[in-house]
Amino acid sequence: MSATLGTLLHELQPDWKIVAFERLSDVAQESSNPWNNAGTGHAALCELNYMPQQKGAPLDPAKAISINEQFQQSRQFWSSLVERGVLDEPSTFINATPHMTFVRGEKDVAYLKDRYEVLKKQPLFAGIEYSEDSRVINKWAPLLMQQRRKGEPFAATRVPAGTDVDFGALTHQLFDHLTKSGVSLRTNHEVRSLKKQKDGWLVKYRTTVGRTPAEIKARFVFVGAGGWALKLLQRSGIPEIKGNGVFPIGGQFLKTSNPKIVSQHKAKVYSQASVGAPPMSVPHLDTRVVDGEASLMFGPFATFSPKFLKNGSLLDIVTQVRPHNLMPMLRVAFANPDLITYLIGELLKNHAKKVDSLRTFMPTAKDEDWTLIDAGQRAQVMKKDPKKGGVLQFGTEVVASADGSIAGLLGASPGASTAVPIMLDLLKKCFPDEYPGWEAELRELIPTFGEKLNTQPALAASSTSSTAATLGIDE
Repeated sequence: MSATLGTLLHELQPDWKIVAFERLSDVAQESSNPWNNAGTGHAALCELNYMPQQKGAPLDPAKAISINEQFQQSRQFWSSLVERGVLDEPSTFINATPHMTFVRGEKDVAYLKDRYEVLKKQPLFAGIEYSEDSRVINKWAPLLMQQRRKGEPFAATRVPAGTDVDFGALTHQLFDHLTKSGVSLRTNHEVRSLKKQKDGWLVKYRTTVGRTPAEIKARFVFVGAGGWALKLLQRSGIPEIKGNGVFPIGGQFLKTSNPKIVSQHKAKVYSQASVGAPPMSVPHLDTRVVDGEASLMFGPFATFSPKFLKNGSLLDIVTQVRPHNLMPMLRVAFANPDLITYLIGELLKNHAKKVDSLRTFMPTAKDEDWTLIDAGQRAQVMKKDPKKGGVLQFGTEVVASADGSIAGLLGASPGASTAVPIMLDLLKKCFPDEYPGWEAELRELIPTFGEKLNTQPALAASSTSSTAATLGIDE
């Protein structure tokens, strides 16, 4: 998010001075690190939680369409940056990887077929395929079908136009260009406080090695610090952060680089979440391409840590508590017993049990072929709710001060995939005077800026085809 905002501001206003602070020795070591996330280019092609089934109501594609629209903006932005030489060869950060959904049982099969019937009519989902035929699904993803029990109802959808994204490589390339263009990136620097001034903010920080204190004045501050963002926004004292808290959920993935296994699976295959599981914990078997090497990941398996970041503090979950957010957080705890039960069940799973879970996707999975890796921490937002007192929110949300001088990002999914539209909304809110003058340049960076693709089939087809060609993700 910070790399995206920095790049947008630099392209729009190259004369502005930008300084970025990073607590660790390098960028993209937390949520953006390729092994700390699934690398899914979230376009709602395979993620069922963007189109939930409501009792007695027809399936509504609005959320899925919205997510896809947002990802198209990110794709267009990256495509423009490739053409401008800001980003390297596209295969270093994005690769064509079909997105699939695989379900079992009569109820889920019926739901998936209904979902397919709704989505196939939407221009942004053109090309979606559906099958209940084991021979067809075996061609799409052989590992799903080998030694599968006969008589079990199953179905799958497939969209060839899906992607696998290395957000770590993308973040590094954006910051490499920014630093070459005069932006100051200060690694091993930790921001300690934010104090409002008449003309902006006084940012106090210190080096993480030697703990040397220093300060800098800024007219605008963006806090793109993952779970740490809540702590810094609380320290800023802005009223907009009141009532907010975060619940940290960690994760693990099973990973294999065995070429005999990896060569049989080129897809990201999602399924239904377990009862009580948060949307970000939907199980999926994914192709990953990192540093040119393909591997497979399955998960995530939830873990728990009181830290807001992998490199956070064990006291994070306690030190966030304020009088204004205590009651909303308690209400969330009482209202989500299924989540607590789910987390306990996940924590009790050993390696063998986790491979057992994988076998629902890949019946031939062997314990010895898979190793566990720790994923990143996800800080799920807890906030006040007029009716319920407090709710657990699984989306991504920008919190900004009334005067637009400071903004921060809270939440997790869909996260990095929609960084561009989220940062565009931030620019509009925090820079209302400059924004109208930026729109022409934004149309250069994002050709369909201000348009809705799904209502314009011809534009949707030409736009997706153009960015696919530039990014080298034609299927």
